[in-house]
Amino acid sequence: MLIGEVAHRSGVSTRMLRHYDSLGLVRPTGRTVGGYREYSAEDIRRIFHVEGLRSLGLSLRQIGRALEEPAFAPSTMVGDLIRRTEDRLKREHELLERLRTIDASAPFGWQDVLRVVELLHELNSPSAARRQQAVLVQAEDVPVPVELLAKAVFAESDPNVAGALRWALARAGGDGVASVASGVYSENVDIRRRAVLAIAEMSGDEATAVLTDALGDSDTTVRRHAALTLGKRGETAAVPTLLDMVVVGTNDVEAAEVLGTLSRDPGCADRIMSALVDELAADTADSAMRIRLTQALVEMPGTTAQGVLRQLAHDGDRAVALIASALVGVLEERESGAFRGIDGTER
Repeated sequence: MLIGEVAHRSGVSTRMLRHYDSLGLVRPTGRTVGGYREYSAEDIRRIFHVEGLRSLGLSLRQIGRALEEPAFAPSTMVGDLIRRTEDRLKREHELLERLRTIDASAPFGWQDVLRVVELLHELNSPSAARRQQAVLVQAEDVPVPVELLAKAVFAESDPNVAGALRWALARAGGDGVASVASGVYSENVDIRRRAVLAIAEMSGDEATAVLTDALGDSDTTVRRHAALTLGKRGETAAVPTLLDMVVVGTNDVEAAEVLGTLSRDPGCADRIMSALVDELAADTADSAMRIRLTQALVEMPGTTAQGVLRQLAHDGDRAVALIASALVGVLEERESGAFRGIDGTER
């Protein structure tokens, strides 16, 4: 078969076939009377072998070695090709992400493109101070692409830089919530924790909805961050998690204060008081837990908390009894102060 027909059937150009011949990679078995290359069936089979190995990323030199050395083991070369391909894909993925970030910033000109490229470079700096400065300076100048900020906050471990990123995202309003919300549902627990902290600094119904979803997270840290924020916003869905924080002693003082704020709603107050009393009476409640629960009662409004504390002042656990007795005095003083004017006279 002549070279033109081989090229037509194999899809390999005549130029490449001549190149294979010059390298000794695929040499035609014969020549016609006129000197034209003539390929046998075995030659054509070798051409397809060469093309198959090329499709794996092997160089022509590597292909020649593979075809000429029967003892040649492909495992090492294939492993090397895998690593090189993975590295190339990683670089291309990073390039694709940069391009998407630039596209999302809707640049009006090349100066805008260069600004985003510079910010990307600064946010990848090993210096936390440079990363923080990059966010603050850019935020004062022109809006930073929220997708870029979100990606950075998901990866940032330095608390100062993370704070600057959250501040910049909060300024973005609804766009900031949308860009960070995906992190709350990530499989990576560190990303979920960072995302919920960022959402906690954002206002609006959308942010509240995302935080409410976070109350069901499998990670206690995510749930607690969400509960503290929601409780301060008056969302009663946070009550069970806040009560659990008091029980286990994690940010229990802050959780008790938030529960006290929620208890200003009479309906919610009864629910919280009942839960606190139930936990105090539980067989699993040790002394330290009962002390925390007793201390939480002082944050509750109304006379119900006073009554429970008066009972606890006679508790069998001396530490609980002493604390309850002292807190009764605090509540009585607080109540009497409510009936006095600024000048201290009775009203």
